[in-house]
Amino acid sequence: MENKRLNLQLIVKALVLVVIIIVLWWLLFTEKDNHVGLEVNDSIGVTPEQIQSIRDVGEWEFLSISDEELVDTVRKGLFTDDHLVRIYYGTLRLGVDLRKTKKGWIKTQGDTVVVTLPKVGLLDKDFIDEARTKAFYESGKWTARDREALYRKARRRMLAHALTPQNLQSAEDNADVQFRRMMKAMGYNNITVTFEK
Repeated sequence: MENKRLNLQLIVKALVLVVIIIVLWWLLFTEKDNHVGLEVNDSIGVTPEQIQSIRDVGEWEFLSISDEELVDTVRKGLFTDDHLVRIYYGTLRLGVDLRKTKKGWIKTQGDTVVVTLPKVGLLDKDFIDEARTKAFYESGKWTARDREALYRKARRRMLAHALTPQNLQSAEDNADVQFRRMMKAMGYNNITVTFEK
């Protein structure tokens, strides 16, 4: 009886072995187009949600310039001259307005993400702090129109001092650094940042 049991176990083991051999032969020789493997994809993709969240930042300041201008005007009179001297304070903010980005401003090329930013410029046209403006010296009668002319003169001077090639380049350099940091934080390693001309 025990002999029969051993023979039966040997037959079952032989059958299992034959089935395994048949399955392996079938997999190896009849299904040559099917294979399992791993492939590395070096390309990266920026999702539309990521692009929109960056764009939603709006204005991004990269350089702030505080300025103080002493501006005067003189009106010649017959016996005396009238003087109006005021001190104006302002903070000019240079950066990019991400709402002005064009379609495809962030795209991937192979394993590189390319960011094209709007031109760096003045973010706020009302940069003079009128609450801090001080009358330094005033003699004679001056109209609101005279004060407006003095304000415009101070504004022109501040713009001339702030919008220099050096300051614009410094803001661009800061933008480049900040965008590279942000893209690295999002998982991208090869980053190119350019600016519209």
